[in-house]
Formats: sequence, C-alpha cells, structure tokens
Amino acid sequence: MSIKPSIPKGTRDYHPNLVSKRNYIIQKLKDNFIRFGYHEIQTPSFEKSNILKGNYGQEGDRLIFNILNSGEKVKKANINSLKDDNLSEFVNSISDKALRYDLTVPLARYVSQYQNEIKFPFKRFQIQNVWRADRPQKGRFQEFTQCDADVIGSDSILNEIEMINIYAKSLKDLGLKNLELKINHRAILNSISKKIELNSQFKKFMIILDKIDKIGQENVIKELIESLSLKDKYIEDLKFIFNSKSNSDILEFIEKQYIIDEDSKIALGQLKTIKDFFDLNSYDHINISFDLSLARGLDYYTGVIFEISSNNHKEIGSIGGGGRYNDLTKRFSAQNLSGIGISFGLERIFYILENDSLFPDSIDQQNEILVLNFGIEYIKKLDHVINYFRKSNNLTIYPDESKIIKQFSYADHNKFRSVLIFGKDEDENNIFKIKNMESGIEKIINITNFKEV
Repeated sequence: MSIKPSIPKGTRDYHPNLVSKRNYIIQKLKDNFIRFGYHEIQTPSFEKSNILKGNYGQEGDRLIFNILNSGEKVKKANINSLKDDNLSEFVNSISDKALRYDLTVPLARYVSQYQNEIKFPFKRFQIQNVWRADRPQKGRFQEFTQCDADVIGSDSILNEIEMINIYAKSLKDLGLKNLELKINHRAILNSISKKIELNSQFKKFMIILDKIDKIGQENVIKELIESLSLKDKYIEDLKFIFNSKSNSDILEFIEKQYIIDEDSKIALGQLKTIKDFFDLNSYDHINISFDLSLARGLDYYTGVIFEISSNNHKEIGSIGGGGRYNDLTKRFSAQNLSGIGISFGLERIFYILENDSLFPDSIDQQNEILVLNFGIEYIKKLDHVINYFRKSNNLTIYPDESKIIKQFSYADHNKFRSVLIFGKDEDENNIFKIKNMESGIEKIINITNFKEV
C-alpha cells in the first residue's frame, strides 16, 4: 500500500523561491545584528529536559516537544503514573531530552558552560529553528525560526535602548510600516499585583494577563475575578491600566500609584530613560508605547519587556518580543549574569512581506543563464565559455539532450534571464548566441574572442 505524501500540521515545506525570500529576511537581520556588534553562535536542536523545563511557566512547559527515549530506556516508563493520570511524571520517565522551545534558555546554558572562555559583556545573535506544540493557525507554526540578539553580563539600560534601535532599524530595512512596539517592566507588574492584593498569585496573574490580546480586557478581568478572587474595588484601576494610551500619563500614573519599593523606583527610572531616548528619535514606521497590560508569560523575565506587532496584521499576533532576565544562569550553578534579549519571528515577518508585496522582484531572478543542450560534444566545446561566464554569473547546463522547445519551456518556467545557444549551425560558424528571454533579442558572439565582447 502506497503512503500518501504529507507533512505534519504546524510545519511547512519551502520551495526554492520561498527559501530565497526567507534568506532575504535573514540576511537583513544578520546585517543589522553585525552592525550593532553581535556575533553568531549555534546550539543543538535539542537539550536535556531539565535544562528547558521550569523556565516558561506552566503553559509554556506544556508546549515543549519531548523526545521519546529509545532502546532499553523505554522499559523505565512509569506505568503507574499513567494510570494515576500524572502525565508530567509519566513523560519524565520516558523522555530526558526535548526540542528547544526558544533560543534564550539554550543561550543561558551555553554561557554557563563556557563562562571561563567568554569575555563579558557577551553580545550574540542566533538564527535557528524552535518547536512548540501549540495549535497551528494562520501565521503560527509548531516549527518556526527565531532570530535572536542578546547581551549577557551587563545590566546597563543602554542595552534596552539598543534593542529598540535594532528593532527599528531592522524592520525599516525590510520595508515594514505601521508597527507597534509595546514596553513594560516586570517590577511595575509586581507592584500592580501587590496593590490589587494578588502578589501571592503573581505567576497566575501573569498567565491571565498575557491572554489579553487573545480574549480581551473584559474576559481577562472576568478570569481574574473568577480564578484569583480579584476584588471589585480594583477593577477600575485595571481598566485604566488597560486603556491608557499616553506615555506621559502612564509614567505619571505609575509614579503616583505603584512606586512602593526600591525595585519599582528603579523600574520607573529605567522607563523614563527609555522615553527620553526614543523622544530624541523620530520613527515614522513604528510607534513606541508603554503598555502596563503587557506581561509576556515567560517566567525568566525580571525587568523591561518588549513586544512588537504590525497594526496592519493583528491577526498573526506579535512579530517579536523579549526583555531583561537577571536570574537565568543561576539555575546552572554559575555566576549569575544579567542579560537582555529580543527575538524576531521569521515566519510572521515573512507573512507580512508576502501579503504586502514587500519582497524585491530581484529575489525571483536568481536563474541567469541556461545553456541549451544540443549534445555532449557541443557542451565539451563550450567548456571554456561556460567557465568564463560562471565567474560572474549564475549558469545552469540543461542536463538532457531533449527537444529544444522543451528546454526553452524549462527556461521560461524557471525565469532564466537568458539562454546560451550552441548547436550544429553555431559550431559551423564559430559562434554562439545569447538570447534574452524577456525581449527575445539575440547577441551573436564569436567563440574565439568572446572575452572582448
């Protein structure tokens, strides 16, 4: 019985033209990462489970793709846990490795493992695939590519400002417009949770708040009341937080209501510094705003957090995000190093460029010259010509001695700019022809002195 060829949900194949377009985005991001002084690293596609788990919150950990143990290790499966419906313990008994969920936790492991060889602050970028067992939908895949930039070993607010500039510069180079960059601070969120008497349930508060773009503010408030017993007297404060638009008003509101300890005082100072810097810059393609409802549910964030999206394509959610993390390397019994990082979602950026026709036409014109095949004896006589053109052109030899009409059809379908013609008639006249596929104009070149043409 034959097998129907298909791929798993949440994944996709990339045809040559799509790969070219993805590489276009990647190269733009790489150019900017390098321009800002970052160096590329790569890490394995899978890590030990205990490295990954415990960093992403309950919801995030649930989306980790576990790798089933092989051979004799499978016999160690804890069947009693399965019978008791303790799925987490059962999974741990049959899997000790997992596909990476993001690039930040592997970076923390990398830095901790090689800390004696690294000179800090360490500025790295990384462009690799990650996997999440989320429900596939438009612009969302279970396998996707993240493009990250991080600074490890520095707690300077200049790093946060640099991250904003990387977003602004990179996305402008890609032609994206009408973007929204939201900024918040975990210390301010912590102050809010204390003021509304939910600090003992801070993680659950973060998880619910992180759903605001999916379920809306009314449903978030409803869930806070039902799940965490939010008191009625705090509802209006939360509505003000959700609906505030002016950066100045938000900072004033924070200063009046939520400066309750040294951490929140430092956080306010950092947000003011960020505002002072981006007030100096005029970004015509991106609006930068403080959003006190921004949570970013990952457990490891401790300071400033970012999220960027397209106002023209809200259906796909954010196209990037990140933030400050102070305790990530602490888990690995290493020197505790402060870090900050941002990530670009390649698939979602691709979706926008494709839908808004922002890819340059030249991306689809990689095929330059096709040498028509009139027989191997003619290809042999053309060898020095072929080698000459390949020094500065993309050149393909049609491999089979097929009908010429079929070879021209191949050139047309694959968008070759020109075809090189050298058959019996050309050989007898000591020439070859180059025909422009768009205009139909032919150039006749003497085969002995073609270098002069």
